[in-house]
Amino acid sequence: MAAVLTRDQVLALAPDSASAKAALGLLSDASWPTLGMHADAVWGECKGSGSKPYQTQVELGTLVSRCSCPSRKFPCKHGLALLLLYAQGHARVVDAAMPIWVSEWLASRRDKAVKKEQAAADKVPVDPEAAAAAAQKREAARWKRIVAGTTELQRWIADQFRRGLARFGQGQRQEWRAMAARMIDAQAPGLARPLEQALAAMKAGSERHEEVIAQFGLLQLVNEAVSRRAQLSPARLTDLRAVLGWSPDREEVIALGDSIDDAWLVLGQITSSEDERLSERRVWLRGRDSGRDALLLDYAYQGKRWESAWFTGVTYQARLSFYPGSVPLRAQASEAVAGGKMPWPQGRAAESIESASLRFAANPWLPCVPMLLSDAIPRWHQQRWQLQTQEHVFPLRLSEEAGWSLLAFSGGHPVHVMGEWDGQHLYALSARSCAEDARDGIWEASA
Repeated sequence: MAAVLTRDQVLALAPDSASAKAALGLLSDASWPTLGMHADAVWGECKGSGSKPYQTQVELGTLVSRCSCPSRKFPCKHGLALLLLYAQGHARVVDAAMPIWVSEWLASRRDKAVKKEQAAADKVPVDPEAAAAAAQKREAARWKRIVAGTTELQRWIADQFRRGLARFGQGQRQEWRAMAARMIDAQAPGLARPLEQALAAMKAGSERHEEVIAQFGLLQLVNEAVSRRAQLSPARLTDLRAVLGWSPDREEVIALGDSIDDAWLVLGQITSSEDERLSERRVWLRGRDSGRDALLLDYAYQGKRWESAWFTGVTYQARLSFYPGSVPLRAQASEAVAGGKMPWPQGRAAESIESASLRFAANPWLPCVPMLLSDAIPRWHQQRWQLQTQEHVFPLRLSEEAGWSLLAFSGGHPVHVMGEWDGQHLYALSARSCAEDARDGIWEASA
């Protein structure tokens, strides 16, 4: 079945802003000597720097693309441009005889899918007792390394306070980076990020030392929890494992997690990259009937495309399986199908703050929680962006460019804003007009 796409949805598939910009420059008719489509795919040949055009194709059911260009990004600029032409209903993107290079690619994808299913069916069953014993041995070995690492971290934090944060210099920067790397070696990679965030705050100057002290307090809480893990409740132990970067397998969550079938509205999403090799995507959902908030957390390596596409403002019928914990927000989605509409949820400031406070109280290691604010007006005040509601003023963590974009979208009028609240700042991810007669438009921070 052919996918129905909009321009914004196609651009949301871009691995980075540079790819999206390059794709927009390839929409001229002269760039595409051939174009065509079928119920299963859309294809075209795009002129490049060489004499031979690049062969580009996209499977419409999955939005997986392939191109003969040398780019390592998925989708590449040619695949994005082809989807943009398809989305805008280009006059030459019509039913046509499928070229051999397209049909062979589709056939190979079907063959791989069949072989994968066959391999899963032919997999030799594992002895449950032997598997359980091996898993227990691996877990004991990992805890041993974590205990050694967090014990070292505890001593290191004490040294920082003994030395004093005011004496921070180049030597300390190297030490802090080394400690973050040590946490990865100790199989507690989740502790590397707060150390890197604390380092970034130290570089900003003394006005952010309070953030560093708070971060060290949470790390010390982790150290104490590791030493007393035998006394923790199952939910708290799960919280601890999560903050250490030790999450259960996806298959285990889908099989054993608390599952909810519902219509889920995509409230907002953000993609970030720690380096060129790894990208992280966070997608926030709200269930229509359950009222549950959910976080889909995905990773992509080496510019590869995301496993599934989620579009802000679109409702998906899906089954979500939630990771366990004191505040179960993260989930895995299966059987997701776009369709239907759901009204944008309202969010009074006092109720949103109360909900966020309860969640942070239940799990202090949460990096952020979703927050919805209605009738909010963005404003630039004392060289900083803020969000003004009838009850409170929320500091915004936005770039100056993104802030002006949000203000332009609002036109100075109240809007519904969704973002991530870390207890101090709101990182706005999306906004929607409060006016009943407004067009169905959505502002996104990445747009």
